[in-house]
Formats: sequence, structure tokens, C-alpha cells
Amino acid sequence: MSNTASLKKEYAERIAPALKNKFQYSSPMQIPVLKKIVINQGLGMAVNDKKIIDVAINELTAITGQKAVATVSRKDIANFKLRKQMPIGVMVTLRRDRMYEFLERLVRVALPRIRDFKGIQSKFDGKGNYTLGIEEQIIFPEINIDNITKILGMNITFVTSAKTDEEGYELLKEFGLPFKNAQKD
Repeated sequence: MSNTASLKKEYAERIAPALKNKFQYSSPMQIPVLKKIVINQGLGMAVNDKKIIDVAINELTAITGQKAVATVSRKDIANFKLRKQMPIGVMVTLRRDRMYEFLERLVRVALPRIRDFKGIQSKFDGKGNYTLGIEEQIIFPEINIDNITKILGMNITFVTSAKTDEEGYELLKEFGLPFKNAQKD
């Protein structure tokens, strides 16, 4: 629990005042905050092998510390042998303490384990939110490499209250996300 308190405390004591000074906010309510982190795995190959969904749910639950849920298809697509309500992905939404805990493990443990890691792209969605694509789930120490049947990727979306990409970029940079370039393209 001390890890969670340390990131929250760091936001309150260092990050929020730094953002307030940089962007000259008149009210503390204008300072951007990290609202939630959504981790999503699209598993199209699960149409043929149902066990992949169960494995992915167990892995994502181990990584995040929160139960992952299966996502289902919305409509039939004959070309992909897809039927409505078939499980085709796994997701989990982290908020509050679990969100800060996961962020700390991602930045301090998982990302440095990526081979030839040179930083992450700084492409935002236009509203201050950021999605990071990870190609292998084995960068997380919670995953036992001996038990892996398939290498699965995932998308990690950071949802912020920032109004612009620049504000979102500064917030996530202060939290320790290792962006490739010092200033956004």
C-alpha cells in the first residue's frame, strides 16, 4: 500500500504544483489528473480456440491485480467465422489505488524489460489521452514464461482529464512514462 500512497503523494506534492506553474491554471480543479487506465487485448484467434480467452483473463488478472472480463462481438461476420456474442477479447479498467500501483510497476519494472527499449511514441488522441501498445505480455514479472502458450499483445490506454495533448503529455511525462523525444512532435 505504501507504493500507491507514494505515487498519489508525489502527484499532490510535486506533479500538480509543477503543472499548475507551467500552464498558469487559476484553479486547482483545472490541473489534469489521471482518471483511469484501461488495458485491452483483442484476441481474434479466440474464434477457433476458446481456451485462449481463459488464459488471457488469468494473465491480465495476474498483471493488474483486478479480475479481467471477456469482451464479446457485437455482430455476425461470416468471413471471420464470427457469431454475435462470441468472446473475442479481454479488458480491465483500473481506477484509484490499483491504477497508481499498475502505473508504477509499468514504468519502473515492465517497460525497462523490453529488449532494445528506446522510449515510447508521444502520439495522443487530440483530447489528452494516450494509448500505449505492448507486443509481448512477458515483460510483466507476474507472468511465468514457462507457462506461456502464445505471445499476446495489449493496448494500455491512459485516460486523463487534460483538455489538450500538451497537458496530457506533461502529466504522463511527470508520472515517469519514458517518451522518446523531450518535446512532442
